[in-house]
Amino acid sequence: MSHIVVIGAGQAGAALVAKLRNIGHSGAVTLIGAEPAPPYQRPPLSKAYLLGEMAVERLYLRPETFYAENGVTLRLGSEVQSVDRAARSVTMDGETLPYDMLALCTGSVPRRLPDGIGGALEGVHVVRTLADVDAMAPEFAPCRRVLIVGGGYIGLEAAAVAAKKGLDVTLVEMADRILQRVAAPQTSDYFRALHAAHGVTILEGTGLETLTGQTRVTGARFSDGTEIPVDFVIVGVGITPDTRLAEAAGLDIENGIRTDAQGRTSDPHIWAAGDCTSFPYRGTRIRLESVPNAIDQAECVAENMLGAGKDYVAKPWFWSDQYDIKLQIAGLNAGYDQVFTRQGNKDGSQSVWYYRGEALLAVDAMNDPRAYMIGKRLIEGGKSPDPAAVTDPATELKALL
Repeated sequence: MSHIVVIGAGQAGAALVAKLRNIGHSGAVTLIGAEPAPPYQRPPLSKAYLLGEMAVERLYLRPETFYAENGVTLRLGSEVQSVDRAARSVTMDGETLPYDMLALCTGSVPRRLPDGIGGALEGVHVVRTLADVDAMAPEFAPCRRVLIVGGGYIGLEAAAVAAKKGLDVTLVEMADRILQRVAAPQTSDYFRALHAAHGVTILEGTGLETLTGQTRVTGARFSDGTEIPVDFVIVGVGITPDTRLAEAAGLDIENGIRTDAQGRTSDPHIWAAGDCTSFPYRGTRIRLESVPNAIDQAECVAENMLGAGKDYVAKPWFWSDQYDIKLQIAGLNAGYDQVFTRQGNKDGSQSVWYYRGEALLAVDAMNDPRAYMIGKRLIEGGKSPDPAAVTDPATELKALL
């Protein structure tokens, strides 16, 4: 019976081992995680968990007993040092573990500020792991001054939590506008206004020159010369795929661990899934940083490890929670050349529809689940409604299908 080893006990790794058992793999399965906690959800970390609305046990994807009951050996708090492709083994904690097939679900790592501008000072935090959030939680006391660096979804979600907890929040974004890399100006405008209404100061087109302080951060100086005092800093300037093991093992890398359509790497005995993976999509290659992709891709890879021979067809969707607004995104807006806005039928609801030529690419739906669901079905079905119908408030969205 073959031994399958999975490195990375995040959403993808957990989904992959559960699927292996679900579809009848009876050989040995080992799931290796660098963190001491069993596999857990990351999205609530910086929201419900940080707000104290969710106990740590509720973060766990499955009860810890699930793994033993399903014959999965869980190796937590274990860092894999290397992969030996010739010997088909991994080395961790001074021990060598052989595999017949290996899956890399190593996820991603947050970008940090350079030490030269104060990135190593105490009180400078990133948001990725349970330990990261536990370390910053005591900082969230009313009236303290927090600087958020980065105006993407991670930064905006952190700003929303801080504002809800009564902190004095400043967010700085080097690009001309928040969400510039991922959304149209209309979506940026919506969230800028939302945060302003909650007292968040947003500085756009402004670089962080340096953080000041001896051992702990006490202030920040910006590219326009202004300085502000700060009590702590949250860095949300994106993530990079964790390809360190794959690179050291000589696997092909292309904006992540390069796989074929079935999730196989350049080594036929090694597979990959989740944030760390780049894969074929509609004639190009993409890497998706999302929970749905981690689960769906990992489950497809599990089937293919057992011989299914099935191409993974991604159906991209994402979400973000800020204050009482739920943003749901269907599709990928890359390459859009036209944007149309539809007002929702309740206060604060709105949707932004992205087109390239006549083709609908993506929808951002703010507190408008109906627009999201209809948009998602249209995109997955390859249908593109007339923008005039989309923006007409008299159009019943369901009619677009």
